[in-house]
Order: sequence, then C-alpha cells, then structure tokens
Amino acid sequence: MAPSSENDDDGNDAVSSDPITEETTVIPSLPFEIVEEILSKLPVKFLMQLKSVCKSWKSLISNPKFAKKHLRVSTTRHHVLITYTTNISRELVVVDYPFSSVSTELTAAAGRQLDFPLSNGNRFKSYIVGSCHGIICFEIDHNFALLWNPSIRKFMKLPSLENKKQERCYTSYGFGYVYDHFNDNYSYKVVAVDYYDDEGIPLDRPGRFVSGTVNWLVSNVWHASPSVIISLDLDTESYQEIMLPDHGLKYVVTTLVVFKDCLSIFVVSETFSDLWLMDEFGNTESWAKLFLISYSFMGDSRCFPYIKPLFLFEDDQVLLECNIEHFSSELAIYNPRDGSFKTTEIQNINRSIDHEVYQESLITPCS
Repeated sequence: MAPSSENDDDGNDAVSSDPITEETTVIPSLPFEIVEEILSKLPVKFLMQLKSVCKSWKSLISNPKFAKKHLRVSTTRHHVLITYTTNISRELVVVDYPFSSVSTELTAAAGRQLDFPLSNGNRFKSYIVGSCHGIICFEIDHNFALLWNPSIRKFMKLPSLENKKQERCYTSYGFGYVYDHFNDNYSYKVVAVDYYDDEGIPLDRPGRFVSGTVNWLVSNVWHASPSVIISLDLDTESYQEIMLPDHGLKYVVTTLVVFKDCLSIFVVSETFSDLWLMDEFGNTESWAKLFLISYSFMGDSRCFPYIKPLFLFEDDQVLLECNIEHFSSELAIYNPRDGSFKTTEIQNINRSIDHEVYQESLITPCS
C-alpha cells in the first residue's frame, strides 16, 4: 500500500473569543503543572497541532525544557525511516513508518512519504549516519552533514568539509552528543574521520554512538574480519580500543549495532547469526551472547541470507531487515524464545535503500 503524504501545519494561535452562552459547557481549568504533565505524554504529531489551541500551549510546547521532558517521558514511540532513489529520475524518496517499542505491529498503511529538506534537483547522494534524540544525521555527497528531525520538520545544514582529500584517503562519519550535567544541556556533534587504506580500516561505516562515544569496527587490511573496535570519546576527544568477544567463528560478516543503549555486534556465519551485547560499556568481560538466529526458516535454500538487526523490542523480539532473494528485502520480526519469524507488511524493499530507527521527539537540531 502506498504511503500517504503529510504536511506539517501549526495553524493559528488564537483562541475562540465567542461569548459563553448558557448552552456552552464550561470546562474547569487545570493547574498548569497538570496540563504540562498530560501534554508531555502525547505524540509529537498531536503536540504540533495543539500549538494552535492558545499562546500558552504554543509557548510550552516550543520550550526546550519541555522538549527534554517529553523526550524522557515518551520513550516507546519510534519510527523506521526508509530512503531510496527512484530508478528513472533518481529522485530521493523518504518514507516514515511509526511503531511502538512495546508492540511488534508494523503496517504499510501507516507509512507517510516525507519531503526531504534539500531539493534533489542536483541528484545528490545521501547516506544516513545515525540518530540521537529524534535527530537524524545525513552525510551528503561525502562533503557535508545535514541534521533533520522528521517529527517536527526542522533541519540544519552543517558547513562543508574544508580539508582537501588526498589520494587513497577516505572519510567515515559519526554522530552523537555530549551531555552537560551542570546545565542540563545536550551538545550534538558530527565527526568526520579521514583514514588511508594502508592504515586501520573501518569496516562498518558510519560509526555507532553509545555512552558518549562513536565506535567503529576496524581491520588492519581490506576485506578481512574486524580485529578491534575503535572508540572516540566525544567529550575528551580521546580514543580507546575495545576487544571483540571471542565468538569462535571464522569467515564471518560482523556488524556493529546499538541495542538497549548498549554496544552490540551482529556476527553472521554461513548457517546462523549471533547477537553479542556489551552490558557495561568498555568492560570486555561484560560481552554476552543475547541470542542466536538459525537459518532453518530458509528451508532448502542454498542462498546466503542478508540479515541486519534494526531494533530490539521491550519483550526482546527483534526487528530485522531480511534478504533471501536478490535485489529485494523485507522487514520481519524474530522471536528468539521460539525461533519464529513473522513478516511485516513492509516488503519488497529495494536493496539500495538506507534506513534508520529513531525515537520521535521535539528536539530541534537548530539549538
């Protein structure tokens, strides 16, 4: 089913000035603190509409402190953002699917096609770097970054990179934030790391953000299994190495992911995949295997499947991008308790897509 298109419209601030008649029901006023508490639990879509109720509500919903409270309270509302380019015009298409972390229901009918902040007349190449607090970072044409909050339709284009690229030099991006406990404030940062193919090579670009750090899987040579995780602290701008868990497998494909705010790796072998989670960041003794995915659901197929974990629900079921046939994939739900797969309505996805799971929020990238 084709996704619907939705435009954001705050509407007017004015409250109706019609006089109260005898037939009008007078609603008792609530203390402002209770109103704030109720509003902080509502979806962003409703809050954007409620800005037009009165000036005090618009002022509250637009307040950065309220945005941070809403972020802390509304933790179950997530979205899958999918981007791809059309085959003929090469236009960038952005589709957004909402879902809840406490429910495994994803429907194609709920999808909305969004307008990307930049005009695609120049046919630029875009890659999703990552997301924090509802803000998604895009790398544009390997030259500059764009921060966009699709929930509130606000964005900020960052300056282009000024450093000249040398031969055999590549760039890997990372996106995260530093929290100022004293001022209760977040500073969002985009890092661009240059590397050469005769040095340590990030195999899993871009970097993954967790616990104030951006992390890359690194190998010493091209097309080899990763040997270590390189972690960049965004506050101190210092690096450390983190050893991988001893999964005991050879000839594997390894992907760095973040589940439940923990650094994790997904190890894909010929017959099954493992998800390992680091329960305490930086402590290699806390690596533990969370679950195993067997390929028995493929039956007699001899194809090597493409599986990428996207999100871990609160009941430990997993949202996966799965690809068995060439050039097409689908989103599925894997239950590690009984080994079952459940396909969602989001299917026949072009393999050239990019996607990101993000939490909806009122946080503006312009702050």
